[in-house]
Amino acid sequence: MAELAYYVYCIAESTAASELPVDSLPAAIEDNSQLEWIPVNSLAALASQVQRAMYSEENLADQLTDATWTAIRAMRHETVVEFIAKRATVIPLHFGTIYLERAGVEQMLNERSSELESIIEQLRGREEWGVNVYCDRAVLLSSITSVSPVLRDLVQRAEQAPPGQSYLMQKKIEALKVDEARVAVNRIVDEIEARLKEQTDDARRLRILKVETTEHGELKAKFAFLVKHAAFEEFRNAAEGLAQEHQPAGVRLELTGPWPVYNFTG
Repeated sequence: MAELAYYVYCIAESTAASELPVDSLPAAIEDNSQLEWIPVNSLAALASQVQRAMYSEENLADQLTDATWTAIRAMRHETVVEFIAKRATVIPLHFGTIYLERAGVEQMLNERSSELESIIEQLRGREEWGVNVYCDRAVLLSSITSVSPVLRDLVQRAEQAPPGQSYLMQKKIEALKVDEARVAVNRIVDEIEARLKEQTDDARRLRILKVETTEHGELKAKFAFLVKHAAFEEFRNAAEGLAQEHQPAGVRLELTGPWPVYNFTG
């Protein structure tokens, strides 16, 4: 047994766990292991046994360099957590959460019970939804004179100015387009965040780890929103309204989810 450790997927209330027997759950992260609930009073952690040699801190770092190994196990982890999250309020744990002993899991549930119970209560009846904001640079630049208040004002003044002055103002407009496009994107992203936060309980602006360009343009922002089930239609309508409003500027919103609430569990 000393060769085994416990891989933990998520935490739920014991009453909810009792209604989700392990034989009804998806496969564990390793083929030769079984999921099990580890209950302590009002809470239960969903776990499965794994080889310590494979999941020790130093060896796991090496395993993660294998893209195939990581993809298979990350998908299994996510499948388990999503399955539970659709049926109960859960605190999802990140991929690679390991305890050397079952007693360690029990100790964690016992020592952090008040904190964990509070988090579950805050998450009850809520889901995480993602919003990705893309921008088509070519479309934005072609429309920037109407999108940017600064350029819009310059265009109006150039139209009314004498020919020589109008020519110089047009040159200035062209020189300002790139900078104003950057300002416009930041302003639109901030507006999207502010208006969608009004429809939700909490929001997170997520890091963009690398430049990502798709058929919809370059990814400019990623958000996670904590949304009440009962308020989802209002949230979606607000997102669709923002998408229509900013489409002429080459900005597109992508709504994703629902996801386990990884970004709102502290």
